[in-house]
Amino acid sequence: IMHRIDVGVVIDLEPARTEDPALSIAGAVQSQKLAVRAISRLQSLPSGDINLLCDTVVECVRELTGYDRVMVYKFHEDEHGEVVAESKRLDLEPYIGLHYPSTDIPQASRFLFKQNRVRMIVDCNASPVRIVQDKTLTQPLCLVGSTLRAPHGCHAQYMANMGSIASLTLAVVINGKDSSKLWGLVVGHHTTARCVPFPLRYACEFLMQAFGLQLNMELQLACQMFEKHILKTQTVLCDMLLRDSPTGIVMQSPSIMDLVKCDGAALYYDGKYYALGVSPTGTQIKDIVNWLVLKHGDSTGLSTDSLADAGYPGAVLLGDAVCGMAVACISSKDYLFWFRSHTGKEIKWGGAKHHPEDKDDGSRMNPRSSFKAFLEVVKRRSLTWESAEMDAIHSLQLILRDSFRDCSEVVVRVQEEVGGMNELSSVAREM
Repeated sequence: IMHRIDVGVVIDLEPARTEDPALSIAGAVQSQKLAVRAISRLQSLPSGDINLLCDTVVECVRELTGYDRVMVYKFHEDEHGEVVAESKRLDLEPYIGLHYPSTDIPQASRFLFKQNRVRMIVDCNASPVRIVQDKTLTQPLCLVGSTLRAPHGCHAQYMANMGSIASLTLAVVINGKDSSKLWGLVVGHHTTARCVPFPLRYACEFLMQAFGLQLNMELQLACQMFEKHILKTQTVLCDMLLRDSPTGIVMQSPSIMDLVKCDGAALYYDGKYYALGVSPTGTQIKDIVNWLVLKHGDSTGLSTDSLADAGYPGAVLLGDAVCGMAVACISSKDYLFWFRSHTGKEIKWGGAKHHPEDKDDGSRMNPRSSFKAFLEVVKRRSLTWESAEMDAIHSLQLILRDSFRDCSEVVVRVQEEVGGMNELSSVAREM
């Protein structure tokens, strides 16, 4: 298996087991046929169901490779990972729904996955093989493009802690707005040493390209559906504003809580407080407003997944109920709020089986030490506010600011007219 680097050509050599049918020409063709069949299966799925797409791809990869467990591992916006689909042997502990901190797959590793989209570890306990290189080369070879490079010591330990000996990692890359993006990984684990022949690995890479394209279309469709929901909700809210007072967007249904995912929402208007769901008390919201004026007076809004990290002094009193907040300033005295509770109630972290007797070793990375560090990080922290949600909030903010401005202008005109009438009355009395 060859690839080019700046100083020449790197060749990975793996045993060619003559008894393996996949290594024959007919076997290679059959591998591609299996991949094409799997792609057809993905393309035949009904649109609008990303979970079904992920469930199907893990089944296809497991059928192709024969691993004990195959998972789809998705990266969230804050870079932590989640197992969103899984196909496994019945006797294995399920990983579906588990979340893992971003430190479990560092940025350097993610960069490598974008460069080399297939990575196989046949046996994490095997001793690394010496590299043979041209004697004229003075520097060690760059193995970024090598499919078979030996795993780092901490990664081998990580695999051992999870009960895996062999693994196959396939990058899921989608096209972002400006460049390609590593959306996640399809990962195969095996409890014994396992080597997937090159033709099958190549077929899996082909399948991942098709999966990435299909996933990208589904994500775009989901985004369009979300935007449609936002537009519909905004239209109803604007209609309420035209027919009723601004409090209608809180008092009626749909309300501002329907705009984005949240646990509570509120309107602070004309010195009065209108709350929905899990929200601060009236006294607490006045304290938050005073803090916003003092610390963020020049800003038109604020979003945070941790009020404590944002520097709000009263965050401790709010506790786990209100950790995250998005606020839109409508005028110098009027605000819209959305609140989110502590995320720990919704997310199942991958270290749930941690035992007190397990010792953390700072020089090693393993699931248990990563879990303990992450629990400390996510204390009193909500789900992050996604960019699409903030766009929706900002859009409603602009509409409301225009509406409030129009109302203010009407009030000013009425006051001027009343003032003019008073002057006429005075003149009439004097006459």
